Amino acid sequence: MGVGSAMLPDAAPVLPDAEYLVLSSRLIPGLDGGYTIATLARARQLAGAGVADGAGPQLLTFDPGTREAHAEHRATFHQSGALTDTSRMRNLFDEARDHDGGAAAWLRATADPALTARDGVEYRTITDTAGRPFVALPVISGDPDWHLSREAVQIFDADGTAVGGVAGFGGLYLAWLRHIAAGLGERPIVVICESRQLGELIASWADPRVRIVHTIHTIHLEAPYTADAPMNTLWTRWLGLADRFDAVVWPTATQRDDVVARFGASAHHAVVPNPIPAVTRRDDLREDGLVVVLGRLAPGKRVDQAIRAFLAADVPGTRMEIWGGGAEQDRLAGLIDELGASDRVVLSGYTDDPGRVLDRAALVVTATAFEGQPLSIVEALLHGAPVVSYDARYGIRDVLQQGGGVLVPGGDVDALGEALRRVLTDDELRARLSAEGPAVAAAWSPERSLAALTAVIADVVQRPSRRA
Repeated sequence: MGVGSAMLPDAAPVLPDAEYLVLSSRLIPGLDGGYTIATLARARQLAGAGVADGAGPQLLTFDPGTREAHAEHRATFHQSGALTDTSRMRNLFDEARDHDGGAAAWLRATADPALTARDGVEYRTITDTAGRPFVALPVISGDPDWHLSREAVQIFDADGTAVGGVAGFGGLYLAWLRHIAAGLGERPIVVICESRQLGELIASWADPRVRIVHTIHTIHLEAPYTADAPMNTLWTRWLGLADRFDAVVWPTATQRDDVVARFGASAHHAVVPNPIPAVTRRDDLREDGLVVVLGRLAPGKRVDQAIRAFLAADVPGTRMEIWGGGAEQDRLAGLIDELGASDRVVLSGYTDDPGRVLDRAALVVTATAFEGQPLSIVEALLHGAPVVSYDARYGIRDVLQQGGGVLVPGGDVDALGEALRRVLTDDELRARLSAEGPAVAAAWSPERSLAALTAVIADVVQRPSRRA
């Protein structure tokens, strides 16, 4: 079903009457950090706007896990409030098998008898719960571009006999999407593609009903993360295809502007901030002198620099809590011991209540080398915690230039320490930054995000497909 306008508040933007599909390579609780959060938030946003009478878009995933694992993922997301309707989250491999064995009829119908397994190519055979094969996937070891392989995906009948194949993962994925689209009638089909690997594989999907809105979640640059920095092969290749999507949606204006300045405006570029809902902040929990680092302990987060800056600030009565886990944990523990700072700097581990941590914080510090979207910064401001941060691409500048925190040059530990000292010792400044936070964060509200997304979708639906 399309959008039910009767369910929408008078002031809410009305999405075009269409079918809505959200594509994600995988959605697994606890994996992929902000990507998973943002993708599910977009689906909830569309549900709240009336898509499928509030059930939301169909969430289509492509990972070859078991049916039982996918059911568990759906249940976990639903219990946490991240998924509106579990029946709307579907997986290719759950639907590619027939109950009586072998591949589903729609997949067998696409099999080309001439596409057979080649000698010397390793295959991963996917079976149902009874151990019966229905597809076999080529194993492309050590190749980051495995998804582009044209090696045949093998398809089996109920007797376990290979009946042919489709051309690579792209052939398999498009076979499922075309099968789904065939059952959706004649209305426009708005496909929100959340994965660049998937985007590459569906860039040839020329159904005139289909409009592909391709979202971006990550930075496109490698070190040193300047506007003209190198890019990896995936990004270079993807940007060469960007004009085939009906719209490319960036989470920040800064990243959009950098891309257009460097590569031109042949693609249809737009900005839609990822929705970050308001919170009920608890200022009564605020702890004087508590500096918080919150996030993954990964090399790019440069938590070691945050520790050194905090110690250089040397403000009496202050302490640092580092919340999160990751590959850097042991190295950071060693650094804290080496600096003799275990009485002031604590690795607090993972928290399932980050909001309470932010409510306790006098301020939040980040020394990250790069970001793709400013989720953590906006969340800190919503909880009234000022942010002291390096001026890193992307998102941080878009937020903190408006207020709520202090930016310093990226990689300048001395400047970071001085900014920490200034905010920690100036009660009036700290109170002003805390008060600014919610108004600044409002730019990322679900309402503003939905209005921007609705405008993009309305525009692409009224134009012909860029692939037709």
